[in-house]
Amino acid sequence: MDGTLLDSNACISPVSARILSDLTERGALVSVATARTPATVVNILEGVLTAPQLVVMTGSAVWNRTKNCFDSIQLIPEHDVRAMMQVFEQCGLSPFCYTLPQGASHIQVYHAAPTTNRYEQIFVDMRRNLDLKTFNLATPCPTALYNRVALFFGMDHKDAIVSAAQRLQQVTDCYISYYKDTYSDDMWLLEIFAPGVSKAAGIRSLAQRLGADRIVAFGDNLNDISMLKAADVAVAVENALPEVKEIAHCVIGPNTADSVAKFIADDFENSCKFK
Repeated sequence: MDGTLLDSNACISPVSARILSDLTERGALVSVATARTPATVVNILEGVLTAPQLVVMTGSAVWNRTKNCFDSIQLIPEHDVRAMMQVFEQCGLSPFCYTLPQGASHIQVYHAAPTTNRYEQIFVDMRRNLDLKTFNLATPCPTALYNRVALFFGMDHKDAIVSAAQRLQQVTDCYISYYKDTYSDDMWLLEIFAPGVSKAAGIRSLAQRLGADRIVAFGDNLNDISMLKAADVAVAVENALPEVKEIAHCVIGPNTADSVAKFIADDFENSCKFK
């Protein structure tokens, strides 16, 4: 979503919203595959028609817009959580720990450090009042929830994030992704999910759920590469990183010009001609 469907203000423009809603009403299977949690995705997509299921949290979960709950979610094994907690302490890194209590759809987020850095504070301030997520600051994740961790999410400067990621790769087989933030020049992000999680696996699973026989995917950042490689048609936006453009089948206009929605509309029309 970010850097592709969303504009520079992290919003879906009225033009894109209208195009996607019209296409969905006509039978197009439009969904998203994003690192975001349902807490922000639901608000962003308000008023936009899509398929009921959304791939969220980098493919570790499927959110059902109709039922307002998770259809599925993959949790990090407890032994990996404990091993990574030790690395975080050694590195002086305090990522956000996302947990999903048994039977719940409301995510509880823990941040153990007594203070937040400037990136983290902005992140929290923008999400304080979301319905599906609660932040527990200066509060370590309770050990009773070590078996209910879905995501570790770190925010810091490049050297700290890269160093931590490399050390984590030595103690776990979990999915570890680190990359520059779309909206900042100096902030890097670290995401850790259960082994086997990826946007690629997420869109394959979603295609089966929806009965789709062809996948068109859009990307701009490093965490989109596996998804683009798994798609039948891989599309990079003009503002995408060079590594993303290199593996894409085609490059379209920037995210600020409704390029993704317009491409989907053209592709849907062309597909209908051959049915």
